[in-house]
Order: sequence, then C-alpha cells, then structure tokens
Amino acid sequence: MEKILVLDFGGQYNQLIARRVRELHVFAEIKAYDRIAPAQILEEGYRGVIFTGGPNSVYDSASPHYDPAVLELGIPILGICYGDQLLAWMSGGEVSPAAQAGEYGKTELTAEEHPLFRGVPRKSVCWMSHRDYISRTPPGFCTLAVTDHCPCAAMGDDRRKLYGVQFHPEVTHTEYGGTILHNFLYDICGCRGDWSMEDYAERAVEGLRERLRDKTVLLALSGGVDSSVAALLLHRAVGERLRCVFVDHGLLRKGEAALVERTFRPLFGEKLICVDARERFLTALAGVTEPERKRKIIGEAFIRVFEAEAKKLGHVNALAQGTIYPDVIESGRGDSAVIKSHHNVGGLPAVIDFDELAEPLRELFKDEVRRLGEALGLPHELVWRQPFPGPGLAVRVLGEVTEERLSRLREADAIFREEIAAARPDPMPDQYFAVLTDARSVGVQGDGRSYGDTVALRAVSTDDFMTAAWTRLPYELLERASSRITNEVPGVTRVVYDISSKPPATVEWE
Repeated sequence: MEKILVLDFGGQYNQLIARRVRELHVFAEIKAYDRIAPAQILEEGYRGVIFTGGPNSVYDSASPHYDPAVLELGIPILGICYGDQLLAWMSGGEVSPAAQAGEYGKTELTAEEHPLFRGVPRKSVCWMSHRDYISRTPPGFCTLAVTDHCPCAAMGDDRRKLYGVQFHPEVTHTEYGGTILHNFLYDICGCRGDWSMEDYAERAVEGLRERLRDKTVLLALSGGVDSSVAALLLHRAVGERLRCVFVDHGLLRKGEAALVERTFRPLFGEKLICVDARERFLTALAGVTEPERKRKIIGEAFIRVFEAEAKKLGHVNALAQGTIYPDVIESGRGDSAVIKSHHNVGGLPAVIDFDELAEPLRELFKDEVRRLGEALGLPHELVWRQPFPGPGLAVRVLGEVTEERLSRLREADAIFREEIAAARPDPMPDQYFAVLTDARSVGVQGDGRSYGDTVALRAVSTDDFMTAAWTRLPYELLERASSRITNEVPGVTRVVYDISSKPPATVEWE
C-alpha cells in the first residue's frame, strides 16, 4: 500500500494534513521528527514526506531540526509553514524575522506555472500564519509563488523533488489547497490513490488484534458515535474478550439510557453491562461550579466505576475508550495549550487500575469516524447521531449540578431537538442542544412577576469539530422552541440563541 509520511515538528495541524492526504485516497502516517531516521523512511517505502508546521523559528538552536540526509533519499518532500522554512534552512537558504508582524489570515497568492500549481489560477487566496520568512532561496531552488509581504511563498527544486509552501494548503481558507496537495501526491510522488476507509478499518482491526492478543478489554460505551465505532472495531479484533460497560451517570439526555439499552443489547447481549451510578456522580459533583473541576471529577468517577466492574469480571487487561483527535488537541498535546479537559483524555486520573489504555480512534476526526462506522456496517442512525459530550449535561448546566437543574435542562433540550427534527432545516446543523445558564432574569407569567432561569440554544455546522460555524436556524423554528420551553419547562423565563462560532468559542459552553 502506498503511503505518505507526515513528519511532525510540533504544529497543531499535523493531523489535519494527514486527514487531507487520506481524503485524496493516499494513506498518511504521522511520526514525530525525532522518532524516525532517514534510513527508516527509505526502508518503510514512503512515496513522499511532508514536513509540518510548528511554533518555533528555525534559526533558534532549541527549535526542532532534522537530519539533512533526508534531502538526498530521492523521495519527494513538501514543507509546509515551519516545514518550508526548515527545508530552506537545511538546504543552505536563509530564514529571517519578518520586518512587520508577519502574515496572518487570508492573503493573495501569485503563483508561477509549475506542476505543483497545476490547476491553480495565477492569483488566488491562501492562508498564512507566520512571523519568519525565507529571505534567501537555497541553491538549486526556484521561487514558485509570492505574496505582497512574502518574497518566497513557495519554492521548489525539481531535480531533487523538494518543495515548500509558506502558507497552509491543508485548511479550507486556502482556495486551491486541495489541488496543490493533489498535485504533490499524484504528479510529484506518483501516487495512484489506492487507499480507502475500508483499508483503514482492516488495518485498525489487525493492529488491535495483534496488540490485544489474549487480553480482556473493557470498553466505556456511551452510545455515541465514537464509542459505538470503537466497540465494533474492538469486537472484530478481540471478539468474546470484549466487555462493554454503559454508565448511567445521571447526566444523560431525556430517554438516553433506555435508547442505549435498546440499541446495543441485541448487538452485545450479556457482554453489555449497564451500571446505575447516578447517585455516585451527583454526590461527587455537589457544590462544584468550576468547569474543569467538573470534568476532572467525572473522569475520576468514570474510571473508578470501570475498575469496580472489571474486578467483578476478574482481571481485565485494558480499558478502551472512543477518544478522537479533537479531544486530544483540546485537552493539550505536547506543547499545545489545554482548552478544556475531556473526561476520557485530560480528565483521567494519574493512576488507573488497568495494564493499558486502548484508544483506537484517537488519530481520527469526527467525519472520519463516521465514514469508518459506515465501512464497518454500523447502522445509519447510529453513525449520524449528533455528538454528546462524555461529561454529559454536567457541562451544559452552568454552575452547580443538581437533579432539579438537570431535569429542567433535559426537558428544554428535548423540546429543542424535537423542533429541529420536525422542521428539518436546510442546512441541518451537525450538533444542537440546550444549555441551562447560571443567569436568572425577571419574567412575566400570567398576571404576576416571575424570576427564573435562562436557557441558551446552540446549533453549529462543521465537518471536523476543530472549527464550527453557528447555524442560521429559521426564526420560526426558534420562536416555536422558545415558546414551548418557557411554557412547558417550570422555572425558565427566558430563551436566547448562541451565535458564536468556534473559534473563538468552543462548541460546548464548558
């Protein structure tokens, strides 16, 4: 199978680059720059190498560098952002701080005619994010594109098939980024595009089968897309040695526990273990209002429940979870910042009573998980369920989590989802839910004054959940939802609609 190596130099977009490559039907593997030598790259048969971006300056001695021998392997290389500057630095060029503050955001690109830019107009829009620039092109390289503030926005050495772009072709803001990546993969690396999600599923199952040989696995099954796909992968890999535990932590949507039982009992039979832990979680959360503390408490409680169930089953070797890549990024990875701790990543306690942790989806984005689910034959209604956070309604109840406040939110959320399901707006949002805020306001009900809670409605459209745009729902739909919530849910006097995109907001409020 043909494959491309994405060499990671610490940037946030290494997974997105790999994802774009896979979308073009070429398998991509990500490896840290200090974990693979040039000789190994040759031995493993990569068709090409992509140097990723990163937050450093190449002229800083503490920044990540690589063995220049990679340039003489005869394998095509594409450097992106920091990877472009590193390629120039390694080849004898110069990289300098920008005289201004650098370039950030959408920028007009002027490109020369070249195989890397085949199908790209002379003038197009690219996405820049850099404070350094290539001030002198390396020997043997030609400048292939420029911007107003970047005299070498792209460069290439056709003899050695070495290319670099200062901008980010992997993001959708670059108009012809997909075309540029396609040209590199097919015209320069000679790829045929013989990879599919079915291939990935097969490799994932084989990898899990080898890694978990003769081991008993306990899967945290929430009933969401991620854990459901993980369940099928693991079931194919370890068969009867898989046990699925569904924990009703009292933080679920209306009717959720019954739905999980109804859906998965026919698939897993007695291997599905349902645990009623509502009292335990609500007791642990009593009086807690800080979002990160909530997540840590829930992560701790989840693990302890799983440990207790594992002891009932005898020794269980591995705990499995449906962690996906956006969870990993937001919980902090390497030098990246923690945005919020996910209960199944940053929310895990330091010590867990399992030999190992298996997360078969942690390198995939949400849309890839859905495609994998389809490839595995997961029912359509499960594949396309909207995401639900592991901490559940605890991160949608702002402030203290109590049964009364949870009940209020469940009813409001159910009404909102019912109205969207009935209206089927176009476009249909990818995720939509209600939030019980900690804001209270004056209202009028009947002939008297009331003072109650404010419910916020949230709907977003996205393909990867790394970024998301708020959905323009019809006013009529919002009016019906608001009217029903304020009339049918006791204690709610006001409904507002969240029009924040990600970034700067996140999809969830906490």
